[in-house]
Amino acid sequence: MAAANAVVPRITPAQTREMMAKGNSLVVDVRDAPEVAQSGKVAGAVHVSRGMLEFHADPETPYHDKNFSKDKTVILYCASGGRSALGGKVLKDMGYAEVYNLGAFKDWVDSGGPVDKPPAPGA
Repeated sequence: MAAANAVVPRITPAQTREMMAKGNSLVVDVRDAPEVAQSGKVAGAVHVSRGMLEFHADPETPYHDKNFSKDKTVILYCASGGRSALGGKVLKDMGYAEVYNLGAFKDWVDSGGPVDKPPAPGA
């Protein structure tokens, strides 16, 4: 964790909103699907569980997500900040230059950040 925290700066919800407003940013929710289904996610974020992050971020894999681009500012978050720090370090190791850790989804919600609510069961 110390190595991840050393290379992936932790940012506040306010800083995240500023970066999102500038454009050319990607917000990534690295929580597991049941967590996202229960609480929703940061408005506009993409959901990629931590275990699949490398596959979605690597253009050489069949799982590559076109939202991932090394020229974007990438902001990750999870439930507490641990998985997002580790995921951020992996992205830095893969050549992503601008990677930040928003930390906990709860911090975003508590700050009044917009949330994409999960769909109602059966919807």
